[in-house]
Amino acid sequence: MAMKVDIRVPVGLPVIETADFIAGCEAAGFSGVGIHDHQHSGRDVFLTLALAAQRTSKITIYPATTNPVTRHPGVLASLAHTLEEIAPGRVRLTVGPGYLAVRNIGRPRATLETMRQAILGMRRLLRGETVVFNGTETKLRNVSDPPTPIFMTAAGPRMVELAGEVADGALMLVGLHPESVAAARRRLETGAARGNRDLKDFQTIFITPTTVDDDGPRARRWPQQWFRDDQPYLKYPSNSNLVWLREAGIDLPDDFVPEQIGNSQADAICDAFGLFGTPQECLDRLKRAASESGIEQVFIFPTHTQDGGYEMPDKEVAAFKDVIFPGLGT
Repeated sequence: MAMKVDIRVPVGLPVIETADFIAGCEAAGFSGVGIHDHQHSGRDVFLTLALAAQRTSKITIYPATTNPVTRHPGVLASLAHTLEEIAPGRVRLTVGPGYLAVRNIGRPRATLETMRQAILGMRRLLRGETVVFNGTETKLRNVSDPPTPIFMTAAGPRMVELAGEVADGALMLVGLHPESVAAARRRLETGAARGNRDLKDFQTIFITPTTVDDDGPRARRWPQQWFRDDQPYLKYPSNSNLVWLREAGIDLPDDFVPEQIGNSQADAICDAFGLFGTPQECLDRLKRAASESGIEQVFIFPTHTQDGGYEMPDKEVAAFKDVIFPGLGT
C-alpha cells in the first residue's frame, strides 16, 4: 500500500483563496490537509475547511490543530458534525493542548486531565449521548453515523499515552527514527491498556517537519535555527522533541544553543526527525521510514519561524507533485 501524505496549510491567504489552494493539494496527490486553528490570524479554520470541502471530493480535511481552551468541547463537537454533513467520511477532529492560539489569549495549555475529559466528552456527544458540563446535561440533536473520529495531536510521552487511552487516532510528533517510533508505539500501548482498549482500529499519523530545498545541505541547517528569539526550533512546540531524539541516540542537553550544533550533528537530527533535503532525498527518506519503521501515513509540517508561519507551502506541494508522489507510486 502506498504511503499516505497529508500536508499542513496555513490560513495565509483570504479564506476563498486558501480553499482553492487546498483543492490544488488534492489534485497534487495529498490524502489530507490540516489547517491550524489560530484565531489571531483573523481567519477561522472551520469556515475555511467548509469552503475547502465544497471544492474537493476525496481529500480528508481537519483542523491541525484545534484545542479545548479557545473552543469549548461542546462547540467543537458541533463543528465536527457540521463539517461531516458537508463532507461525509472526509473529516477528522484533531485536538491538542494548544500552543500559539492559547498563548494569544493569555491562557496556559490544556492539562492532561482537561484533554482526557474533553476527548471523552466529545466522543460521547458525537455518538448522540448525554454529557454533563459544569453540572448541566447536554447532547447534540443531530449526529452522524459513523461519528467523526477524534484524533489527538501528541508531542510529549504522556500525551501520546493519553491518545492511546481515549482517542480514535493520533498525530504524533516523535520523528521517523525506528527507535523513537517504537518508543512512541509502546506509549500508545500503555495508554490503551490503561483505557482497557486495543489499538486494532487506531490510526497513527506521524507529524513530519519538512524543508525541501534543491540545496540539500542548506535544508539540513534547520536544527541550528530559532523558532523565535527565546525558543530553538528543536523545542517547538515543546521540549518533548528532545525526548524522542534521545530515543534515536541523539542526546542534546536541555539548555543547548542552536548555533553550537555542528553540521554533522544537524544532519543526523534531520534524518531522525523529518524530511530535509532535495525532493529526491525526501523521497528516499520516506521510503526508509516505511521500510524501517512501518510508517503508513505522515503529515508534513513545513518548517518556519513564528513570523513566517503563514507562508503557503508552494515549494512542498510542487516537490511532492513532481517528484515524491511519482516515486512513491501514488
